Amino acid sequence: MERSNPQNQTAPKGSPFTGILWGLLIVLLLNGLIFPSFSGGRIVETDYGTFISKVDSGLVRDVVIKNGEIYFTSSGAGDRTEAYRTGAIDDPGLVDRLLQAESPNPDGRIAFNRVVPRENSPLLNFFLMWVLPGLAFYLIWRQASRGIQARMREGGNFMSFGSSGAKIYADADVKTSFADVAGQDEAKETLREIVDFLHDPSRYAEIGASLPKGALLVGPPGTGKTLIARAVAGEARVPFFAISGSEFVQMFVGMGAAKVRDLFRQAGEKAPCIIFIDEIDAIGKRRDSAVGGNDEREQTLNQLLVEMDGFGANEGVIIIAATNRPDILDPALLRPGRFDRQVTVGYPDLKGREAILKVHAKGKPLGPDVDLNTIAKTTIGFTGADLENLLNEAALLAARRDKKAITMTEIEEAMIKVVAGTEKKSHKMTDKEKRLTAYHEAGHAVSAYYLEYNDPVHQVSIVPRGQMGGYTMYLPTEDKSYHSKNEMLDNLVSLLGGRVAEAIVIGDVSTGASNDIERATDIARKMVTKYGMSDRLGSISFESGHDEIFIGRSMAQAKPYSEQVAAQIDEEVKSIVDAAYERCEDILSRDQKHLIAVAEFLLAHETMSAEEFEAVFTDEAAGHDKI
Repeated sequence: MERSNPQNQTAPKGSPFTGILWGLLIVLLLNGLIFPSFSGGRIVETDYGTFISKVDSGLVRDVVIKNGEIYFTSSGAGDRTEAYRTGAIDDPGLVDRLLQAESPNPDGRIAFNRVVPRENSPLLNFFLMWVLPGLAFYLIWRQASRGIQARMREGGNFMSFGSSGAKIYADADVKTSFADVAGQDEAKETLREIVDFLHDPSRYAEIGASLPKGALLVGPPGTGKTLIARAVAGEARVPFFAISGSEFVQMFVGMGAAKVRDLFRQAGEKAPCIIFIDEIDAIGKRRDSAVGGNDEREQTLNQLLVEMDGFGANEGVIIIAATNRPDILDPALLRPGRFDRQVTVGYPDLKGREAILKVHAKGKPLGPDVDLNTIAKTTIGFTGADLENLLNEAALLAARRDKKAITMTEIEEAMIKVVAGTEKKSHKMTDKEKRLTAYHEAGHAVSAYYLEYNDPVHQVSIVPRGQMGGYTMYLPTEDKSYHSKNEMLDNLVSLLGGRVAEAIVIGDVSTGASNDIERATDIARKMVTKYGMSDRLGSISFESGHDEIFIGRSMAQAKPYSEQVAAQIDEEVKSIVDAAYERCEDILSRDQKHLIAVAEFLLAHETMSAEEFEAVFTDEAAGHDKI
């Protein structure tokens, strides 16, 4: 599938004489600045008067008189020793002058040596000062010339800043196939059509169908968007260009657009091929007319739009992009003819999670008690990356314990580690903090027990993990594509259970409920402003249509409703949260005995399983009927 580049035949070959010429020129310029420092063995001819002057100045270190000539060394610039030679003159007072003169030597006297300083031969000096540096510069220039010629063969320019920087994989380099992608059957089926088109375009051309220009993979992080794109290239057996959207963002205006042009030029030469742009929202954000917009990003986006479907549209080049923010992309990018289809890569269902676990379990020895179907049922809401991390953490735990296989014990601990964070074994809570945390988590768990639409409690713990002093883990019973109003109201009650328990039992509240209150407020506000679940304000969305405006030099957001409506929204949010607080207070006030029983169990054992939690509410364990 690789095509030859016609520029390879016309690229100029560098001449060795050109390299030699440039090397000699550079040597001539730098020889007097750099290489004199390497000529320490050279003796400089001087006159007798200079010699006496240096003696009187206290600069002479050594003196040798031999064969009617005087050899001496003197301190030069930077405390460097230099060797000189001069002719001897009949001077009866020379010896006395040398004996009385000062010297830079440690003893302050001039040394009389019998060894004449050795002088490098003229041939060696020539080699050190001219041949060696010239050869070095020639080799450097030759290596640089090869890089320049390679860049020119690729169609670039030596001083060009517009190289795309994309990673290019040949058709044989991409080993990923659809068999490596599990849990995304619908996405694979949608993209399989592109693969078939690349394999047999004539079958589609006979009926008048044209090659799709692009596919946009949309989904949460970790669901396998990049993996699917690689699988498409592996199945199609065509060259694959991979680049991130952030790599187009440059400091200087126009450089990002140049990168886009270079990318599509390279892709056009290797067509048919696939270009994969990860996190395309980095350059594909919606354009606006606000003052002070990002001209560089908008120019890059404009160039991308032109390359995808303009007058010079690239034939045989398919663009696959991935993002988890499709709502902020420019409409021109999403129209047919550019991204012809949007492929949703969402959270895997029960069947998909089991298939993903089977893929990642290859090469990992599993114990006889490990049931992947059971793990899939208990990992609702996990992405493919989460499931891979889960099995890897379980394998690490098994290896640390010198086990030959992964058991359900390691998988359970790995699941808690993935969801709640690493256990803080070094953190020791005081008795007061431990009691407060126990009642806080007991409040969450006991209130959730009486809520019809809340997920059942899976585990309660007061062991610090991550940023949490303790946690209450719920286990969803089924995959959900949406949440009802009753589910959200019950969720608010369970979130406020920790704060209510602190107030009822301890008589004081702490900052430990700050995250619970923040999440509860966010849910209540979305119920009012986004989901239309307010009885007072009705089924109206107040989040859409926000416009950005500039006030002076700052940017503000213009709300599509008045200040009066904003006040009503705040009142409604407060009303929903207050009602949930009252429900939770009523539940825990009427069942303080179960609340205390759960808290005391946590103080004694630190962690409570689902079975132990259920046992608290039985007649045998607590002696009280369910409310």
